[in-house]
Amino acid sequence: MSHFKLLNDKTAFITGCNRGIGKKIVEVFAENGASIIACARKKDIDFENFIEATKLKYNVNIRILYFDLNDENEIKNSLKTLIIEKLHIDILVNNAGIAHGGLLQMTSIKKIREVFEINFFSQLHIIQQISKIMMKQKIGSIINISSIAGLDSYPGYSAYGASKAALIYATKSLSQELALYNIRINSVAPSLTETDMAEQMDEKAKSRMIEAGAKKRMAKPTEIANTVLYLASELSDFVNGQVIRVDGGM
Repeated sequence: MSHFKLLNDKTAFITGCNRGIGKKIVEVFAENGASIIACARKKDIDFENFIEATKLKYNVNIRILYFDLNDENEIKNSLKTLIIEKLHIDILVNNAGIAHGGLLQMTSIKKIREVFEINFFSQLHIIQQISKIMMKQKIGSIINISSIAGLDSYPGYSAYGASKAALIYATKSLSQELALYNIRINSVAPSLTETDMAEQMDEKAKSRMIEAGAKKRMAKPTEIANTVLYLASELSDFVNGQVIRVDGGM
């Protein structure tokens, strides 16, 4: 990375920062000069140490916000503090989510509701609140982390894939609503990525997905984070309502 920083003087609100792709996005954004509001579900000393180290390394401002995406009131109260502070937010990255695999007949409706609550409804709730800030500013970039499972069909992923497909549709629809306020909204759809989530997968299913890719490997979190960086920066000023697959050629 050159000394030119793509996100100088920008503030980014990022969810799901305590591991995997979200953690790497924090690092890449910090390296590029962004101030960050890093969100996670619950207090974690390793996460707080990582944030402190990242602040010192890149000399940027990072604050932590804790809330559970399964709890509407927690989301509301956390975001209210930002609105009261009249904080300027240039970038929103909806990264947090849960993975779920299982045949429909083996999955309770309660579980499907939970997957949608976290992967779709909570994301919409956050967009509603943060976009109010962006609308006043007349500028903003929103990036939703979806999945290739929201575009392609896989057996055993009806709940997860449908929640990500809903997020993709919302991205496209909102890109037309929010463009009037100079707010762009795009989605990144990664394939299987080297994270804790991938580690929890059934080995056979994991191998099948790796074999289906032209590069015959999983994505690296940095490869996803760099795509998010592009969409967050002014390099993508005329990119709106798009879904960028980062899948190595599935």
